[in-house]
Order: sequence, then C-alpha cells, then structure tokens
Amino acid sequence: MEYRYIGKSGLRVSPICLGTMSFGTWSDKEESFKILNTAYDRGINFYDTAEIYPVPPTLELVGVTEFIFGEWIKTKPRDSIIVATKVAGAASGWFVPPVRHGLTAIDRHHVEMAVEGSLRRLGIDYIDLYQVHWPDSIIPIAESMEALDRLVQAGKVRYLGTSNENAYGLTKSNTIADYEGLTKFQSIQNNFSLLNRRFMDELANVCTLENVSLLPYSPIAGGVLSGKYNQAEIPANCRFGDYLATKDPRQQGMATRFVNEATLASTARYLEIARDAGMSPVTLATAWSMNFDYVASTMIGARTADQLEESLAALDVRLSDEVMQQCDEVHKQHPYPMG
Repeated sequence: MEYRYIGKSGLRVSPICLGTMSFGTWSDKEESFKILNTAYDRGINFYDTAEIYPVPPTLELVGVTEFIFGEWIKTKPRDSIIVATKVAGAASGWFVPPVRHGLTAIDRHHVEMAVEGSLRRLGIDYIDLYQVHWPDSIIPIAESMEALDRLVQAGKVRYLGTSNENAYGLTKSNTIADYEGLTKFQSIQNNFSLLNRRFMDELANVCTLENVSLLPYSPIAGGVLSGKYNQAEIPANCRFGDYLATKDPRQQGMATRFVNEATLASTARYLEIARDAGMSPVTLATAWSMNFDYVASTMIGARTADQLEESLAALDVRLSDEVMQQCDEVHKQHPYPMG
C-alpha cells in the first residue's frame, strides 16, 4: 500500500478512504462491520464520518453512524486507524442540521459541543482529522479558527480540515490562522469526480501552492458513474431513486442535479472508455480521482461489502495517458453536467 501524507500533517493515509454515511440507514450494523472489515483487510487505514450521519440526516438517527463506527474501532488497534469526523456548519437555505435544534454555528460553544459528542459516540480519546462539514458564513473566520485551534491545543484533535469550501474561504481561513498563530486546515473535502471538475477551476491551484490536500468525495457521482441510471428505469433501492420518490424539493433537486440529460450522456461515454480499458466504470472513476498530485485520499462508500470490490480495485490501477485524454474529451463536450 502506498500511503500518502495529508497536507503538511503527520497523517499518513491510504489513497482510498472509507466513508460511512450509509451506516445506520442503508447499511445495518452487521453489514457496516462487514464493510469496515473488508476495507481494513485491504489495507485501508483512513475512515470518515460526521456528527450528522447517517444520510439522509434525521433527528431520530443523527449520530448513529458514529456509534456503529465506534463499536467497530474497539476491535482494532487504535493507532492503526486514522479517524476523521466533522462538525456541522450553520443552517443554510437548503439544509438545517438535525443537531442542537438546528442552531448550529462554527463558534467556540458549538465546536466544543460537537467534538465532545463525537468523542463520546466514537468511544475514543482523540480525533485524527476534525473537519468543518460546510462553512459558516456568519461567524467571523478568525473566531471559527480560534475555536478549532482550542481543540488541537487541548489534545482532543490532531489536525484540522474543511469541506464544501471555496477558494476564498480556504485561503482566508489559513491566512488568518497563519497570522494569528492558529492551527491551519491541512485538507479540504469537496465533491470531485469525472462529472464534477469544478475543483480544478481555482481550488486545485490553491491546494498545490498552499500544501493542502484534497479528499475527494463522491468519486462515482453518487453512483451515477456506475451506469445504473443509464437504464430504461431507475433501479430500486438507489440513492437518487429514493430522493426522487420523496416530496422533499431539496432532495428532488439534489437528484436532478446528479441525474440529468448531460450527466447521463457523459456517463454513457465513460462506460465505453471503461469497457475498452478492461475495467469497471466504478474502478475507472475512482482511479481517475486518485490521479492528481493534490489528492491525498479518495473517499468511497458502499451499502454492502460486495460493492467495495470495484472501488478498491482502483488501488491497483494506474490510468494511461490515453485513457486520461479520452476522459478529458468527454469533459469538453459537457464541461459542467452537474450545473
């Protein structure tokens, strides 16, 4: 296994990270343990969760994922596992977090409440990588960075990261931290896939110049790049099929962002590229996301242990220049299929 460092931290992680957002909804505890053990046995040492998981977040189930993951951690040497989790950002126009009565903020009070809750549910003494799940546009960045720095100084957290952030937010946060002598973000976890290359517009340059690592999530675009939506009918028990079946306009909007004419047209071409290259489309998409210098570890997920095989196969794949060029040609036809 070729382990990679996250930013300028001491965290050396496998090039694939296992995401856990399905644990407690789509995956029960028994299947979650199978998924975790399968990944661990393949050499995966990096695992990502969040205080609001499982997805879709509900008041009834919030925190269940961390409980399940915490039970599993007890079966393995703690030092062999890099644990990442997240504090919920402030309520936004599209989402109200089902924690702390939806009054969340990235301030000293909420950050402290969140980390204590995660440590308790996980049953551990420290978190290796603590991330802001999404930015807080109200609280001054300096106040947020000071609140997060306190966790590092207290030994509850080793390193910090952010997610769903833009180039300005990442640069501003780390510049303030540098001036004030606070702990900086070592990573950024953003959506990044063959169907969503927006990270490459500006953030890739920031990460390269500032030594911040990207931890791409949704490398197969929520399952779209597997090709399962390129059928006459959307299959049962799939994420965006479930979202489309709800009456929640936010979930329906998320589904149509991922599943639309442009994404399906692009996916059809990626399916051909994968077939000609002798690999599954999931392996192609995962390997593609790992193929950039600023990427430390690509985050994958699964509902069942069997689904992991095609993603983990990317550990043994190095895409040729020809395949990368073919993928770039598809991108030129539909530069922003997800809007």
